Amino acid sequence: MDIIHLLPDAVANQIAAGEVIQRPASVIKELIENAIDAGASNINVVLEDAGRTLIQVVDDGKGMSDTDARLAFERHATSKIKKADDLFALKTMGFRGEALPSIAAVAHVKLTTRTIENELGTQVEIEGSRIVSQEPCACPVGANFEVRNLFFNVPARRKFLKSNQTELNNIIQEFERIALVNPSVAFTLHHNGSLVTQLPSAPLRMRISNIFGRKLNEQLLDIDVDTTLIHLKGFVGKPDSSKKKGCHQYLFVNGRFMRHPYFAKAIMEAYDQLIPTGEQIPYFLYFEVDPANIDVNIHPTKTEVKFENEQAIWQIIVAAIREVLGRFSAVPVLEFDTEGCPEIPIFQEHGNIAPPKLEINSNFNPFTKNSAPSPSKSANRWEALYPDVMTGSGLEGYEVTEITEEEPETLYASQEEETIEMSSEHIQLQGQYILTPVRSGMMIVNQQRAHIRILYDKYRGQMDGQPVSTQGLLFPEVVQFSIADALLLEEATDELKALGFELSPLGGGSFAVNGMPAGLEDIQPTVLLTNIIESIKDKSTCMEADIQHRLALTIARSAAIVVGQALTNAEMDNLINQLFACPNPNHTPDGKLIVTILQYADIERMFKA
Repeated sequence: MDIIHLLPDAVANQIAAGEVIQRPASVIKELIENAIDAGASNINVVLEDAGRTLIQVVDDGKGMSDTDARLAFERHATSKIKKADDLFALKTMGFRGEALPSIAAVAHVKLTTRTIENELGTQVEIEGSRIVSQEPCACPVGANFEVRNLFFNVPARRKFLKSNQTELNNIIQEFERIALVNPSVAFTLHHNGSLVTQLPSAPLRMRISNIFGRKLNEQLLDIDVDTTLIHLKGFVGKPDSSKKKGCHQYLFVNGRFMRHPYFAKAIMEAYDQLIPTGEQIPYFLYFEVDPANIDVNIHPTKTEVKFENEQAIWQIIVAAIREVLGRFSAVPVLEFDTEGCPEIPIFQEHGNIAPPKLEINSNFNPFTKNSAPSPSKSANRWEALYPDVMTGSGLEGYEVTEITEEEPETLYASQEEETIEMSSEHIQLQGQYILTPVRSGMMIVNQQRAHIRILYDKYRGQMDGQPVSTQGLLFPEVVQFSIADALLLEEATDELKALGFELSPLGGGSFAVNGMPAGLEDIQPTVLLTNIIESIKDKSTCMEADIQHRLALTIARSAAIVVGQALTNAEMDNLINQLFACPNPNHTPDGKLIVTILQYADIERMFKA
């Protein structure tokens, strides 16, 4: 009995959808890329509930005919390629013919489209790969895709979608990648009836500024190198723009975003010895390569790209970036210390150069005893160097004791007495640890971690309703963030207000900082808010408790005393008292050790013969 059979198209499409359509951001990516391939100059994206309820993409491209509109939802139906050789000459974003049938397999889809040759357009409705209706309609030239109830027939996939804020961040990320590589196309993004961003058609540098802010524009250097292998253009950051995290790093090849760790490492190689270890640099690099020399058909997302001459391209990247850094004087100048060195005169062709005058002491004889002062005699005449001490001028009542070789006991005795006088209850070690004798031994406290623990509990208490004090700024400071970062900041407005921040949104990702939490006035608002945003991103969650935890921890780290800061005995005593008033004084909020005790038994064991 035969047991192998062909799967129905609806089942096959649903299986394929699991690879192609992973989340709402995947739908956005596929639909916008199709609009780009259709020659659209204006693309409008409308979302509801971060794509769960509605994803709508409207473009003014060339549209589709009645037949094409229906055939586009069949598996492997595409207008991009016709034969296998076309895979090595791809100039479009899509080519597989899998995106639309995959979307239609897991959602309710309505397509309204018209070409410029037709007076009437067509409207197609599909539910779960099943065509419900197709009828003519009046509509503008282009295409209008409405995707509703994503994953309605895949409850497990829908259940494990992240929070709306997380899914919206992923959508914005895909939106930004496509906008960065298509600056001539105007984009608009709406979410739940409000405008998120509007990007007009603009040059590439302005497009980057519109997305990530003008401050980033000031940190970028132009790069444009044309070789037989590749044409490399774009922007790289100056060395002083480096930071540990949160840098915008993008690589594109032939108009599509790609992930390439090998080339990313080449970029960092060019900044060797120019930026601190562990820090990143922003860059936006665009590769133009012969399509025959790359392979984009590796993964359904098309973000993994293989190059034929990766090692040669590595060398081109490193050389190009170093040349740009040198051309814009972004490399530090090597300077030598010239203090005490003779001045070299400028050579003049028609001038008299006088030889230097030499002064010779004819009476100097290194073999005579009187040529140099005798140490013994000068040591006996030290009183003449301090006449005030011997005469008692201004020092009456002080006893002057002369220390001689016959009194070594006096010297060591005075030193011991001085040590005893300087000892205290707490001892600071290397500006990092506080040592305190306790009954069982020696207690060692990490002063920075202790302060983080104290500040964290303070800020969490403020979030829970305890009184908070805000220090108003004399001149409000304007900060600007990217689209995604601005949304995260707006989401955490209530928590930030509870901590003492006063923020006023200005639109376009800009905020006016009118006040800061008391005690944090010396910290730059941009730096502090950027750290808060990055800490929220790390967990990719919008749970209120987790946001509060990360906000409080980030601010506590920023405001805590730094390693190496000297503390007085009173300050150390106050720090320890506040630490042990905390519910958990032994560990920081992220689980790092604060306090340990070196037992007397362990100390005695060290000194046993």
